[in-house]
Amino acid sequence: MEREGGYATLGRLYQVVPTITECTWATKTPFASIRRIVQDPRFFFRIRPGLWALNDWRDRLPRSILPSGKTPVAKVNENTHAYYQGLLAEVGAMRHMETFVPLQDKNKPFMRRTLASVTTVSVMYKFTYDEMLRKAQTVDVVWFNERKMPDAFFEVENSTDMLNALSKFVQLQDFAARFFIVADALRRREFTDKIALTAFRDMRSRVLFESYEHVAVLHAKLSELALLGQGEQQIL
Repeated sequence: MEREGGYATLGRLYQVVPTITECTWATKTPFASIRRIVQDPRFFFRIRPGLWALNDWRDRLPRSILPSGKTPVAKVNENTHAYYQGLLAEVGAMRHMETFVPLQDKNKPFMRRTLASVTTVSVMYKFTYDEMLRKAQTVDVVWFNERKMPDAFFEVENSTDMLNALSKFVQLQDFAARFFIVADALRRREFTDKIALTAFRDMRSRVLFESYEHVAVLHAKLSELALLGQGEQQIL
């Protein structure tokens, strides 16, 4: 955790810990041990789902990671939004997708990097006509398959009204893609109420709600599986 600047996602810890040569594990389940260790309040605290930090580094963490009481609410929301965009981009990469975030978001911080550094598509693929592309390139995260066609669209709803996101999905409904609203679990009821509106009748069965917690767990699990897969390849 210190090597990562005092904070890291579980997925990142899974990657870093095996590289520490002086560290040996007397267990066949090191990933489970890492999950247990970071929950020890004597040494670590949770910043948000999937993101942990050292107690001793609390006062040294970047404000984009751990805002202070003086950080404007709008900035806190922006950084939280970018964090989940970054997780979704990395999950897409682990699923062998190409990933895109809007141009205005590319320089936003994600961990010790920017969103641009964890995405692979800098300019939206021209998979349709210009008017539709202008709509698609405002979606928070887009996954593309190997044919450069959209596989999934994600809207991260940290503080904004879901109606705008759902309206975007209506415009994009003719594509054989999946649609997700990603938000705090407490907003699931709000999602259920909004998607039930007549305006979204045709999209009701195609838009799924995913909680922040679920995205964080998925990110960690796929990181674990990717490392196990690498090990198998080395053995073979």
